[in-house]
Amino acid sequence: MKHPDDDELFNRLEAEMAADADPDSGADVVDLDKARSAREQSADPSAPTRGGQSADSTGHESGEESADPARRVMVDQSALAVTGPGYLGRLAAAKRRDVIPLWLRSVAELKTASAWVARHYTHTAAYHALRSPVYAARLAMQAPAGLARFVGGTMRWVADREGEPVRLAAVRREDAAEYLKLSRQRDGRVRLRTLVTVLGMFVGFALALAIYVLAPDWLQALSVGTVVMALGSAGRKADAPVIHRAVELPKATKLTSDIVLRALGSLGISAISQAQAKGRDGFEFTAPITRDGPGWRAEGNLPYGVTVTDVIERRERLASGLRRPLGCVWPEAVSEEHTGHLVLWVGDQDLTKSKKPQWPLAKAGFVDLFKPVAYGTDQRGRWVGITLMYIAGIIGAIPRMGKTFLLRLLLLIAALDPRAELHTYDMKGTGDLDPVGNAVSHRHAAGDDDESIGYVLADFRALREELRRRTKVIRSLPRDICPESKVTSQLADKRSLGLHPIVVGVDECQVLFEHPEHGKEFEEIATDLVKRGPATGIVLLLATQRPDAKSLPTGISANAVARWCLKVMGQTENDMVLGTSAYKRGVRATMFAWGDKGIHYFVGEGADARIVASVYVDAPGAETIATRARKARETAGLLSGHALGEAPETVTGPAYDLLADILAVVPGAQAKEWSETVVTRLAELRPEVYGGWDPDALAAALKPHGISTIQVGRRVDGKVVNRRGIDRSHITSVIAERDGKRDAG
Repeated sequence: MKHPDDDELFNRLEAEMAADADPDSGADVVDLDKARSAREQSADPSAPTRGGQSADSTGHESGEESADPARRVMVDQSALAVTGPGYLGRLAAAKRRDVIPLWLRSVAELKTASAWVARHYTHTAAYHALRSPVYAARLAMQAPAGLARFVGGTMRWVADREGEPVRLAAVRREDAAEYLKLSRQRDGRVRLRTLVTVLGMFVGFALALAIYVLAPDWLQALSVGTVVMALGSAGRKADAPVIHRAVELPKATKLTSDIVLRALGSLGISAISQAQAKGRDGFEFTAPITRDGPGWRAEGNLPYGVTVTDVIERRERLASGLRRPLGCVWPEAVSEEHTGHLVLWVGDQDLTKSKKPQWPLAKAGFVDLFKPVAYGTDQRGRWVGITLMYIAGIIGAIPRMGKTFLLRLLLLIAALDPRAELHTYDMKGTGDLDPVGNAVSHRHAAGDDDESIGYVLADFRALREELRRRTKVIRSLPRDICPESKVTSQLADKRSLGLHPIVVGVDECQVLFEHPEHGKEFEEIATDLVKRGPATGIVLLLATQRPDAKSLPTGISANAVARWCLKVMGQTENDMVLGTSAYKRGVRATMFAWGDKGIHYFVGEGADARIVASVYVDAPGAETIATRARKARETAGLLSGHALGEAPETVTGPAYDLLADILAVVPGAQAKEWSETVVTRLAELRPEVYGGWDPDALAAALKPHGISTIQVGRRVDGKVVNRRGIDRSHITSVIAERDGKRDAG
């Protein structure tokens, strides 16, 4: 229904529009067709612009820009202008593909591939050799049927039975001329074939008689066996093969461009869907789809504005579009390319179910911790190595995903270097680390009771002192022996220096850092070990099922070089383990399925995040490897501590009271004192304890007590000098509070 006021409203709008179009109003009415034509001709400097001005005209002789906001500004260069690097520049920036495949350039991967091929054909030969008598019996039983088929086929060939349907067709058509012609042809064939058959029978009979009379027994047996096997092969049934497959090869659908485009189109990404709706692909292949290990590799560019992260988020839908199991589909980003460059690897088998190559260290061998050691394989079945020295590592995952097994695997690798001193702590208390701890560990404890916590605390304090001792030793070494101020394999071999590798593994480390009484001290010592330990040969490996700020303090998570992240539930946990913004970059351990046990993202070893399936070593296998490591230590005389049955000298804490010692060396009249003065006096008081301390060490030791250093000003030579120091009243307050709690208890 038309409203009665509509006419008045439309008249008013029409009047306003007419007023806007008035030439005297200062506005122009733009003809879109003319504007488009002018834009297309914008490359021509002589093309006139609105109002008759040239493209370069400004309306001012001085060359200043025009104040007219409607003036067109050219932003696109002329088609004749140079729009990029020249031919040589493009060649210099071109990406050259490898002439020799990666697996052929790597000695380790070449050995692995060669071993796989050798084992495959060795197994095949052994399988068929064992069953060869059965094959011979089957062929012998089928020989009569094969003889009947041979005789019958020969008779049909002699009688020219293959031409009979044509001759019968001529009879049905009552074509006498055609039939007579075919009959004469058939008679000629039969005569010739009969002659050939008779000659063949004569030659065969003569050859058989000659072998029977003249040939040795072995040749006669071989001849008869060959004839019987040939007749048996001729008599075999199609549904009952004599020889079965020794190896069932996986049958996976070949990956094609149509399949990839179909799968990408099913993700629900609007840019891809819109492009495909308009007849375009929605994905630009930059390389042919090729075989890459036990799978297919597709590579290309996503539409503008679509990132690899968008595809990774929809991995389950991508697997559905490819009609492949989830464990076969692995979309990846390429760090040196833009964020829309996708590498899609589709395996033949699920990564969790595919057969893994045998771990080289499972049955024999030892390692050098200063060199890479294989600990798992990537999706393509290639070994991935880890160098345990010069790192601190974090392992994070939700429960039951293989976190503890991975930590135990790394500790087993460390145990296979006889020089390494292991400190293993199972704060979960289930005994998962006992195979390593009881066999080779210098220090080992399991559980979260007070006795175990005290044991670990004493060892951490001893490790901090060992760290300080090592720094002094490294600093005192000549430059030609220790050129880079860090422990090397050669220095670790020198027992007199005491710079052997120390590997500390803590499972469920949140138990330590969240301890109500000693948590701050554990955090402080662990942070120091993470920051300074790698250069001195001390490696700290922490595993937790709650990767948050409390379980992994920032000072630790920010300085750990190696990170292993199995399945986690959210972005926060993902970034706590893998590093800030890892989730945004598409490195998402949240995409792992519940069945992906042992599969994780690995960051370290000088490479970007990689997906790795760690080697699975069960408890009996771990005990076998640990026993081998123990024997090597016994032979070298390096077994010590817990594995040798020795208890630590003290497990309750240091035999000194730092706060009381500070009050002893800082007189009551001196309210504030510089830290360097305090550590000098402490070293005089207890040189065996405070001999290597500096102001930073004093600040670190006071922090667990809740005491921070302050700025202390002193007048020196008429000038005020500010340095870090302590306030004696803070020490007395903490002691009073501590003693009061003790008395109250």
